[in-house]
Amino acid sequence: MSNRVELSGWLVDAPTMRHSPAGIPITRALLEHESRQVEAGRERWIRFRVGLRATGSPIAELLADIQPSTQLNISGVLLRSRQRNADADPIIISVSRIEPLTHIE
Repeated sequence: MSNRVELSGWLVDAPTMRHSPAGIPITRALLEHESRQVEAGRERWIRFRVGLRATGSPIAELLADIQPSTQLNISGVLLRSRQRNADADPIIISVSRIEPLTHIE
């Protein structure tokens, strides 16, 4: 099975970083995406927000240092925000690559 996501958007708020009990840095952020996509032969306006989580060095520190409104390309995998058996947990992207593009004023 495949689970790979590539998405562009911009950071909504300042990322927040914490450390796990084992000392591993974990940064969370919210990405907003807007685009036009073709669905069933018609162009459709797409806009949504998705949570990001970057775990471990140096990716967590990189995300933590990015300013709100910065445009990004990210890639990673989809997973539930909590790994407990709660099927209603929101889906987030566990980030493996971040490419900052521009800062929007």
